[in-house]
Amino acid sequence: MVYKFTILSDEVDNFVRIITIDSEATFFDLHNAILDSVNYEKNQMTSFFLCSDNWEKGQEVTLVEMESSSEYDNLVMEDTKLEELIVDENQKLLYVFDMMSDRVFFMEMTDIIPRKNLDKAECVSSEGDAPVQIMVEEGITVAPKASLDENFYGDEDFELDELDEEGYGEMNFDDSSLFSEDPKF
Repeated sequence: MVYKFTILSDEVDNFVRIITIDSEATFFDLHNAILDSVNYEKNQMTSFFLCSDNWEKGQEVTLVEMESSSEYDNLVMEDTKLEELIVDENQKLLYVFDMMSDRVFFMEMTDIIPRKNLDKAECVSSEGDAPVQIMVEEGITVAPKASLDENFYGDEDFELDELDEEGYGEMNFDDSSLFSEDPKF
């Protein structure tokens, strides 16, 4: 059986990709087909989310195994076949291709072709330019790595008695009168 997925972007109006893939292929195969169809590098973290008809996120399928406290099982793309989770025509998915900015492709399985098999996923229609893969915010500068030695937080010769000279030595933090029942902020 062959699945046909239509992929759209909310960032680029005329962007459409249609990918056909065998139902026994894995989510990893679909992931690679999507990245190939938009000429993205394959070095970024990505995820698929099964969605309701209103695009509400459900089950996640991740690129690598992650510890999750989700109500859903932790599924990995390479180990999960499409037919295990996608069985209905018009099934909606989100493909998160930029995790840091939470940017996605909207996907819908638009057709099921029975009695046909594919050895490899194919992009059968490609319209419009894909959005940039990673969004870089203007004006943000990455500082060089700081050395976290013993002086990172201040003077290594700090003495607790120095606080007494500043007038902090007399404070009693166990005094309940410091905290009132009626805060005035």
